Amino acid sequence: MRQIKFFLFIIIISILASCYSVRLRNENGAQQPDPFSNRDDYYRGMHVIEIDTVIDMKLTSGDFTYLIKENDSCESGKLNIIEYRNTFGSVLLSAITFGRKRKVKIKYVCEKSQN
Repeated sequence: MRQIKFFLFIIIISILASCYSVRLRNENGAQQPDPFSNRDDYYRGMHVIEIDTVIDMKLTSGDFTYLIKENDSCESGKLNIIEYRNTFGSVLLSAITFGRKRKVKIKYVCEKSQN
C-alpha cells in the first residue's frame, strides 16, 4: 500500500512540475488593441492570436522556427507579448514519440501599427 501511495505521489508531482507558462513582453511598445474582445484574463482588450498545434521534427533537428508575417491578424508583423505553455500532455507526447512530435500552445499579441 505504501508503494502505491509513493508511486501516485511521484506521478502527481511530475504532472504539476510539467505544467507551466512563460510570458515574454516588450516593455517599449503598445499592444494591438481589440475593443470587441470579451476576455477576462491578462489579455483583456488585446488582440490575441493563439496557436495550438502539433509540430513534426526530425530527430536531428535542434530547433523549429515559426514565422510571423504582416497580415490581417498581425498588422505590424512585430511581437509585443509571447506566451508559451507547456502541459503534461505535451511532455508525454514528446516522450512517447522520442521528441519527433511536440504539442505547441502559443499565444501572442502583435505591436500596434504606427499608421
